[in-house]
Amino acid sequence: MSFSLNLSSIPFMGLLFLLFHIMGRSLLWFFGNFAVKALNEIKASLGWRVVYAWVGDDPCGDGDLPPWSGVTCSTVGDYRVVTELEVYAVSIVGPFPTAVTSLLDLTRLDLHNNKLTGPIPPQIGRLKRLKILNLRWNKLQDAIPPEIGELKSLTHLYLSFNNFKGEIPKELANLPDLRYLYLHENRLTGRIPPELGTLQNLRHMDVGNNHLVGTIRELIRIEGCFPALRNLYLNNNYFTGGIPAQLANLSSLEILYLSHNKMSGVIPSSIAHIPKLTYLYLDHNQFSGRIPEPFYKHQFLKEMYIEGNAFRPGVKPIGLHKVLEVSDADFLV
Repeated sequence: MSFSLNLSSIPFMGLLFLLFHIMGRSLLWFFGNFAVKALNEIKASLGWRVVYAWVGDDPCGDGDLPPWSGVTCSTVGDYRVVTELEVYAVSIVGPFPTAVTSLLDLTRLDLHNNKLTGPIPPQIGRLKRLKILNLRWNKLQDAIPPEIGELKSLTHLYLSFNNFKGEIPKELANLPDLRYLYLHENRLTGRIPPELGTLQNLRHMDVGNNHLVGTIRELIRIEGCFPALRNLYLNNNYFTGGIPAQLANLSSLEILYLSHNKMSGVIPSSIAHIPKLTYLYLDHNQFSGRIPEPFYKHQFLKEMYIEGNAFRPGVKPIGLHKVLEVSDADFLV
C-alpha cells in the first residue's frame, strides 16, 4: 500500500508549520554535523595527548562512548551542540586551531597552558555566545585582534603570559558584560584606550609587565569611568606623570598596583579616601614629598609599598607598622 502526500489538502498555515518543521530539523542536522566536523578537524590537528582521550566519531558521546574529554554539549531539539571546549595543560603545539571558530554555540573556550603559536585568527569574532575566553600561558603572538570586541557576551578575557604585541584594541570597550581583563606579561605597547573606562561591569584589569606608556590622567579622563573596578594593575610599564586626585572617584577600588613605572609627584590625600582600598603599591617610581596623614587612619589598608622613591626623610609613625612595607632607607612623616 503506497502513501502520497497531497499538499493541496493541507491548510495553508499547516503547510507553513510543516515546512518550518522540516527546515528546522534540517538546520539542526546541518549545524550538529558541522560542529562534529569542526571538532574532528581540531582532533586531527592536535597531538596525541588530546587524541588519546577523544575516542569515537561523536564528540558528544554516542551512548556507548562518553563525550570527548574537555567537550561539553547541550541538546537543541534532536541534536546536540558543543557549548564548552576545555583542552588545557596538555602541551598542544602549533597554531591556534581555526576550526574552533566554527563552533558557533561555544560559551567557554579554554586552551590555556599549552604551546599554541601564531596569531588569534580574526574569525574569533564569530563566537557570539562566548562568555569565557582563556588563552593564557601559550606562545601566541602578533596583535590582539579587534574582532574580540564583537563577542558581546564575553565576561572573562584571559590573554596573559603570551607574546602579544601592538596596542590594546579600543574595540574591547564594546564588551558590555566584561568583568575580568587579563593582559599582563605580554609585549603590548602604546596607551591604554580610555574607552575601556566605559565598561560598567569591569572589576579586574591587569595590564602589568608590558611596554605601555601614558598617564593615569589620560586613562580616567572619561567622567564616571570604571564604576565597578576593584583591582587595577599597571605595574612594570613605562607610565609617567603623577597620581591625579580624580583617581579617588574610582570608589570601588581595592587594589592599586603602580610599582616599577616612571611616575612622579606627590601622593594626593584624596587617594586615602577610597573607602575599601586595601593594597597600595607605589614602590620603585619617582614619587616625592610626604605620605598624607589620612593614610595613617585608613580603615581597610593592609599593605602600602613605597620603597624606591624620593619621599622626604622623617619618623615613621608607630601606627603604620601594620599596614606599611618600607625599606630601611624610606621614612614617613
